[in-house]
Amino acid sequence: MEEIVVISGKGGTGKTTLAASFAVLAGGDLVLADADVDAANLSLLLTPEQLESHPFIASSVAVLDRERCTECGLCRELCRFDAISEDYRIEPISCEGCTVCSRACPEEAIAMEEVVSGHWFLSQTPYGKLVHARLGIAEENSGRLVTLVRNEARELAKAEQKKYLLTDGPPGIGCPVIASLSGATKALIVTEPTISGIHDLKRVLQVCRQFDVPPAVCINRCDLDEENTRTIEAYCAGESVEVAAKIPFYREVTEALIRAKPVVSYTEGPAAADIARLWGNISANGSQAD
Repeated sequence: MEEIVVISGKGGTGKTTLAASFAVLAGGDLVLADADVDAANLSLLLTPEQLESHPFIASSVAVLDRERCTECGLCRELCRFDAISEDYRIEPISCEGCTVCSRACPEEAIAMEEVVSGHWFLSQTPYGKLVHARLGIAEENSGRLVTLVRNEARELAKAEQKKYLLTDGPPGIGCPVIASLSGATKALIVTEPTISGIHDLKRVLQVCRQFDVPPAVCINRCDLDEENTRTIEAYCAGESVEVAAKIPFYREVTEALIRAKPVVSYTEGPAAADIARLWGNISANGSQAD
């Protein structure tokens, strides 16, 4: 099974747009995972039907039993996050769930309660099953949720004997990106010919190498700045990294997104042809799409 992760050093490069089209081009022989749990939007292009919903519990918060509390002050003294007020009320937003107060309380008046930080879902799309998630507002531990999403998708792909596990990864180089790369067969890094795009491409390439995931690069909207495109090509050549595709700006891509459709389902024009060639280059099909 090929585990292909589509990532980017920065947001807005077009990775979800490409991932949605790859889902179509795989011909149903895949399971999809949307690992951008902080802002999941792959489902917007794939019209999924939700099959399952599960809570994601990543933390706990202290809860005070006022009847048992003697207001001895020990909990307030030990709390490093100032989560306990002078009138002995616990602020759940400030509480980090460290459990110090509950362990130290001589009256056992403080208990730890689990907090639902978000939900993960299994959905059916016209192109295959999709595992995705939604993290709650201001909730943390997105790296753990990414790992959960990928593990569920991987087990599903193995059970159904699919050829591909395709992950739409998060932008950046932080914990969610690391969680989405772990164990992947290949990473497609989508970049753009801008100064910030070049800077963040270099950073995310370092992350791929650190986790021994072979990278390939797609320069999206490559005609916006041809000099920067040449800079990216030269850098990739110097680093022995394949530039799998250079895709110009196409108006039909914007039109497809407005209609909430994958590009290759919306048009058979040059944009769809370029994306199909890119999929052929990075998938196990080799260059059959050329």
